[in-house]
Amino acid sequence: MATEIRVPTLGESVTEATIGRWFKKPGETVKADEPLLELETDKVTLEVNAPAAGVLSEITVKDGETVGPGALLGQIQAGAAGDAAKPAAEAPKAAAAQPQAAPAAPAASQPGAAKTTMPPAPSAAKLGTENGIDLNGIDGSGKRGQVLKGDVLAAIRPVAQAVAPARAEAPVPAPRAPSPASDAQREERVRMTKLRQTIARRLKDAQNTAAMLTTFNEVDMSGVMALRARYKDVFEKKHGAKLGFMGLFVKACVGALKEIPAVNGEIDGTDLVYKNYYHIGIAVGTEKGLVVPVVRDADQLSLAAIETTIAGYGKRARDGQLSIADMQGGTFTITNGGIYGSLMSTPILNAPQSGILGMHKIQERPVAISGKVEIRPMMYLALSYDHRIVDGREAVTFLVRVKEALEDPTRLMLEV
Repeated sequence: MATEIRVPTLGESVTEATIGRWFKKPGETVKADEPLLELETDKVTLEVNAPAAGVLSEITVKDGETVGPGALLGQIQAGAAGDAAKPAAEAPKAAAAQPQAAPAAPAASQPGAAKTTMPPAPSAAKLGTENGIDLNGIDGSGKRGQVLKGDVLAAIRPVAQAVAPARAEAPVPAPRAPSPASDAQREERVRMTKLRQTIARRLKDAQNTAAMLTTFNEVDMSGVMALRARYKDVFEKKHGAKLGFMGLFVKACVGALKEIPAVNGEIDGTDLVYKNYYHIGIAVGTEKGLVVPVVRDADQLSLAAIETTIAGYGKRARDGQLSIADMQGGTFTITNGGIYGSLMSTPILNAPQSGILGMHKIQERPVAISGKVEIRPMMYLALSYDHRIVDGREAVTFLVRVKEALEDPTRLMLEV
């Protein structure tokens, strides 16, 4: 008995995945729940485990190919490797022992011949229903023209091949000019991973779709730094999480989003969707690319709960253990280029969101305070927003509210 291997549900807004690599080859024995292959999506890389023990009898999709949710990846044959190979070896003998069965198939395809009324095999009927294939239009290869599972698979493949070119209709960039021979010897060419290609495509799509604009401000971080220095030890001792800056920024952004709901909304066709919940995405850089896990219902969480959630996401991101569910449903994103030393940047929107806040490096600068020049730890803030839904007045007001909250962090604690 064969068990099918299919693409699992990929999650909200994820419509396709790319086969990263297969860990097993056809004919190899597999254990139940053993990792079989790696799938790459635009959000995360995940492993597909074996649904049953047996032998990997067939791989229907190769490395580098694109598949959708529910697509057939391969099959596992029950039993040991020797048992699985046995029927395959005996199949030619069985065919040779029944020479009379061969002429029956051509007879059914002769002009004017009546179409068989033999019902399709159950596995073929199930596969046809799942993929929207009309079995009446398929010539069966079974006895008396019965439609078998292999016939349906053969009908599905041309459809998948026809859809693939449609996805690739985006303009192909012109090839780069060849390097001089002396330079070419010192170059290294590495193919982009599918995940990196998808990230690049989505970022470019965001630029092409949204009327993106960035507004800037700066915040005096003296109050936040003093608060952190005073309470970080007791905070970590009580809550088991470090008191960082990100939790305070999340709190400040949630307060500003409540006042300026357009920054927390999105455009859906000709409708504006305002979201009365606050799922804040935190951009995290990993070796495989940028990922954005989401702190859900951040308005309902304490500062300690936010910091604990962010710390957990950071560890799982570094270990490659983030799930698609961890990165779904964000309404606004915060990215911190300051940890890499960035002084100023214009972040790109995380579509379909309408706003993203960029944090930057804290740097001491001379500023005028009550008519006197003082040295203060200053940070530039950048808000990129979709001008189709967010007006300039709203964007500037949002950024001013974040600045005001951070420069008087007591307001964050009192929620005023």
